[in-house]
Amino acid sequence: MSPLNRRTLLRGTALGAGAAAASLLTVGAHSASAHVDQPVIAGGGQWGARPPSGPLTIVQNRPNKIIVHHTAMANSTDYSQAHAFQNSRDIQNLHMDVNGWIDSGQHFTNSRGGWVTEGRNGSLYALLHGQTMVEGAHCVGQNDQAIGIENEGTYLTEQPPQALWNSLVTLCAFICQQYAIPAAQIYGHNDFNSTQCPGLIHDRLPELRASVAAAVA
Repeated sequence: MSPLNRRTLLRGTALGAGAAAASLLTVGAHSASAHVDQPVIAGGGQWGARPPSGPLTIVQNRPNKIIVHHTAMANSTDYSQAHAFQNSRDIQNLHMDVNGWIDSGQHFTNSRGGWVTEGRNGSLYALLHGQTMVEGAHCVGQNDQAIGIENEGTYLTEQPPQALWNSLVTLCAFICQQYAIPAAQIYGHNDFNSTQCPGLIHDRLPELRASVAAAVA
Protein backbone atom coordinates (compact mmCIF):
# COMPACT_ATOMS: atom_id res chain seq x y z
CA MET A 1 0.00 0.00 0.00
CA SER A 2 1.40 3.37 -0.95
CA PRO A 3 1.97 5.97 1.78
CA LEU A 4 -0.76 8.23 0.41
CA ASN A 5 -3.33 5.47 0.77
CA ARG A 6 -2.47 4.69 4.37
CA ARG A 7 -4.87 6.00 6.97
CA THR A 8 -3.02 6.36 10.24
CA LEU A 9 -3.56 7.06 13.90
CA LEU A 10 -1.14 9.34 15.74
CA ARG A 11 0.57 8.51 18.99
CA GLY A 12 -0.59 4.92 19.18
CA THR A 13 -4.05 5.67 20.58
CA ALA A 14 -5.56 2.41 21.72
CA LEU A 15 -8.54 1.30 19.67
CA GLY A 16 -11.69 0.10 21.38
CA ALA A 17 -12.92 -3.46 21.12
CA GLY A 18 -13.89 -4.35 17.60
CA ALA A 19 -12.24 -1.30 16.03
CA ALA A 20 -10.10 -1.82 12.98
CA ALA A 21 -6.38 -1.93 13.56
CA ALA A 22 -4.64 1.33 12.68
CA SER A 23 -1.03 1.51 11.64
CA LEU A 24 1.37 3.81 13.45
CA LEU A 25 3.38 6.33 11.53
CA THR A 26 6.70 7.28 13.04
CA VAL A 27 7.61 10.93 12.72
CA GLY A 28 11.03 11.54 11.26
CA ALA A 29 13.76 14.01 12.07
CA HIS A 30 11.68 16.94 10.85
CA SER A 31 9.73 17.00 14.11
CA ALA A 32 12.26 15.35 16.40
CA SER A 33 12.90 18.63 18.20
CA ALA A 34 9.27 19.72 18.12
CA HIS A 35 8.04 22.20 20.71
CA VAL A 36 4.42 21.22 20.12
CA ASP A 37 3.43 17.68 20.98
CA GLN A 38 1.61 15.73 18.32
CA PRO A 39 -2.12 15.84 18.96
CA VAL A 40 -4.08 12.63 18.63
CA ILE A 41 -5.53 12.57 15.12
CA ALA A 42 -7.64 9.61 14.03
CA GLY A 43 -6.88 8.55 10.48
CA GLY A 44 -9.63 7.62 8.08
CA GLY A 45 -8.99 3.95 8.62
CA GLN A 46 -10.16 4.34 12.20
CA TRP A 47 -13.29 6.38 11.60
CA GLY A 48 -14.36 4.35 8.58
CA ALA A 49 -13.57 6.63 5.65
CA ARG A 50 -14.51 5.65 2.14
CA PRO A 51 -11.70 5.55 -0.42
CA PRO A 52 -11.46 8.57 -2.71
CA SER A 53 -13.46 8.21 -5.92
CA GLY A 54 -10.54 9.42 -8.02
CA PRO A 55 -6.86 10.35 -7.87
CA LEU A 56 -5.86 13.06 -5.44
CA THR A 57 -3.44 15.85 -6.32
CA ILE A 58 -0.31 16.10 -4.20
CA VAL A 59 1.14 19.61 -4.09
CA GLN A 60 4.93 19.45 -3.94
CA ASN A 61 5.16 22.48 -1.67
CA ARG A 62 4.31 23.33 1.89
CA PRO A 63 1.03 25.14 2.49
CA ASN A 64 1.37 28.79 3.48
CA LYS A 65 -1.74 29.25 5.61
CA ILE A 66 -4.52 27.61 7.60
CA ILE A 67 -8.20 28.31 6.89
CA VAL A 68 -10.74 27.68 9.63
CA HIS A 69 -14.33 26.64 8.87
CA HIS A 70 -17.45 25.55 10.69
CA THR A 71 -19.56 22.73 9.30
CA ALA A 72 -22.88 24.63 9.57
CA MET A 73 -24.38 21.44 11.02
CA ALA A 74 -26.35 21.08 14.25
CA ASN A 75 -24.62 21.88 17.53
CA SER A 76 -24.73 18.39 18.96
CA THR A 77 -24.44 17.78 22.69
CA ASP A 78 -22.91 14.37 22.04
CA TYR A 79 -19.20 14.98 22.66
CA SER A 80 -18.12 11.36 22.30
CA GLN A 81 -15.48 9.97 20.01
CA ALA A 82 -18.12 7.77 18.37
CA HIS A 83 -20.11 10.86 17.45
CA ALA A 84 -16.98 12.56 16.08
CA PHE A 85 -16.33 9.57 13.83
CA GLN A 86 -19.94 9.58 12.62
CA ASN A 87 -19.65 13.31 11.94
CA SER A 88 -16.60 12.64 9.77
CA ARG A 89 -18.51 10.00 7.83
CA ASP A 90 -21.47 12.34 7.39
CA ILE A 91 -19.22 15.10 6.05
CA GLN A 92 -17.49 12.76 3.63
CA ASN A 93 -20.81 11.43 2.35
CA LEU A 94 -22.07 14.97 1.83
CA HIS A 95 -18.94 16.07 0.03
CA MET A 96 -18.78 13.02 -2.21
CA ASP A 97 -22.44 12.19 -2.84
CA VAL A 98 -23.94 15.70 -2.89
CA ASN A 99 -21.08 18.01 -3.80
CA GLY A 100 -19.58 15.51 -6.22
CA TRP A 101 -16.07 15.80 -4.82
CA ILE A 102 -13.61 12.90 -4.83
CA ASP A 103 -13.20 12.91 -1.04
CA SER A 104 -13.78 15.10 2.01
CA GLY A 105 -12.92 18.66 1.07
CA GLN A 106 -11.12 19.61 4.27
CA HIS A 107 -7.82 18.24 5.53
CA PHE A 108 -8.85 17.84 9.18
CA THR A 109 -12.07 17.83 11.20
CA ASN A 110 -12.44 19.01 14.80
CA SER A 111 -15.49 17.85 16.75
CA ARG A 112 -17.40 19.68 19.47
CA GLY A 113 -15.92 17.20 21.92
CA GLY A 114 -12.38 18.04 20.81
CA TRP A 115 -11.76 14.87 18.78
CA VAL A 116 -9.64 15.50 15.68
CA THR A 117 -9.86 13.33 12.58
CA GLU A 118 -8.13 13.27 9.23
CA GLY A 119 -10.32 14.55 6.40
CA ARG A 120 -8.98 14.18 2.87
CA ASN A 121 -6.97 11.00 2.41
CA GLY A 122 -3.22 11.50 2.75
CA SER A 123 -3.48 14.73 4.75
CA LEU A 124 -2.14 13.16 7.93
CA TYR A 125 0.79 11.51 6.19
CA ALA A 126 1.72 14.79 4.52
CA LEU A 127 1.42 16.73 7.78
CA LEU A 128 3.76 14.40 9.63
CA HIS A 129 6.41 14.74 6.94
CA GLY A 130 5.92 18.48 6.59
CA GLN A 131 7.01 18.93 2.98
CA THR A 132 3.92 18.42 0.79
CA MET A 133 0.17 18.76 1.05
CA VAL A 134 -2.87 17.15 -0.51
CA GLU A 135 -4.91 19.61 -2.55
CA GLY A 136 -8.22 20.15 -0.82
CA ALA A 137 -11.68 21.40 -1.80
CA HIS A 138 -12.59 23.69 1.09
CA CYS A 139 -11.95 27.26 -0.12
CA VAL A 140 -12.08 28.51 -3.70
CA GLY A 141 -8.71 29.90 -4.78
CA GLN A 142 -6.84 28.50 -1.77
CA ASN A 143 -7.13 24.74 -2.09
CA ASP A 144 -3.58 24.20 -3.30
CA GLN A 145 -1.95 26.36 -0.63
CA ALA A 146 -4.07 26.27 2.54
CA ILE A 147 -4.81 23.59 5.12
CA GLY A 148 -8.55 23.49 5.81
CA ILE A 149 -9.95 22.65 9.24
CA GLU A 150 -13.68 22.00 9.65
CA ASN A 151 -15.05 22.63 13.14
CA GLU A 152 -18.25 20.76 13.89
CA GLY A 153 -21.25 22.99 14.48
CA THR A 154 -22.76 26.36 13.61
CA TYR A 155 -21.41 29.46 15.33
CA LEU A 156 -23.40 32.36 13.96
CA THR A 157 -24.99 33.13 17.34
CA GLU A 158 -23.11 31.02 19.89
CA GLN A 159 -19.53 30.26 20.76
CA PRO A 160 -17.92 26.85 20.26
CA PRO A 161 -17.44 24.56 23.27
CA GLN A 162 -14.17 24.94 25.13
CA ALA A 163 -13.11 21.43 24.17
CA LEU A 164 -13.38 22.32 20.49
CA TRP A 165 -11.50 25.57 20.98
CA ASN A 166 -8.68 23.91 22.91
CA SER A 167 -8.20 21.21 20.29
CA LEU A 168 -8.31 23.81 17.51
CA VAL A 169 -5.46 25.71 19.16
CA THR A 170 -3.41 22.55 19.56
CA LEU A 171 -4.07 21.34 16.02
CA CYS A 172 -3.23 24.72 14.49
CA ALA A 173 -0.04 24.92 16.54
CA PHE A 174 1.08 21.50 15.35
CA ILE A 175 0.29 22.34 11.72
CA CYS A 176 2.16 25.64 11.99
CA GLN A 177 5.15 23.84 13.48
CA GLN A 178 5.23 21.06 10.89
CA TYR A 179 4.85 23.36 7.90
CA ALA A 180 6.64 26.44 9.27
CA ILE A 181 3.48 28.52 8.88
CA PRO A 182 3.45 31.75 10.93
CA ALA A 183 0.55 31.94 13.36
CA ALA A 184 -0.44 35.20 11.69
CA GLN A 185 -1.37 33.15 8.61
CA ILE A 186 -4.48 31.62 10.19
CA TYR A 187 -7.65 32.85 8.50
CA GLY A 188 -11.36 32.21 8.28
CA HIS A 189 -13.21 30.97 5.21
CA ASN A 190 -14.92 34.34 4.83
CA ASP A 191 -11.56 36.07 4.41
CA PHE A 192 -11.43 34.57 0.91
CA ASN A 193 -14.96 33.60 -0.14
CA SER A 194 -18.41 35.15 0.29
CA THR A 195 -19.74 33.11 3.20
CA GLN A 196 -20.71 33.42 6.87
CA CYS A 197 -18.31 30.59 7.72
CA PRO A 198 -16.81 30.27 10.35
CA GLY A 199 -19.24 32.59 12.18
CA LEU A 200 -18.15 33.92 15.55
CA ILE A 201 -14.94 31.93 15.34
CA HIS A 202 -13.75 34.54 12.86
CA ASP A 203 -14.07 37.25 15.52
CA ARG A 204 -11.75 35.21 17.71
CA LEU A 205 -9.01 34.74 15.13
CA PRO A 206 -6.71 37.25 16.90
CA GLU A 207 -7.08 35.16 20.07
CA LEU A 208 -6.44 31.96 18.12
CA ARG A 209 -3.34 33.38 16.45
CA ALA A 210 -1.97 34.59 19.78
CA SER A 211 -2.55 31.22 21.47
CA VAL A 212 -0.95 29.35 18.58
CA ALA A 213 2.04 31.72 18.51
CA ALA A 214 2.57 31.16 22.23
CA ALA A 215 2.40 27.38 21.80
CA VAL A 216 4.88 27.33 18.92
CA ALA A 217 7.33 29.82 20.43
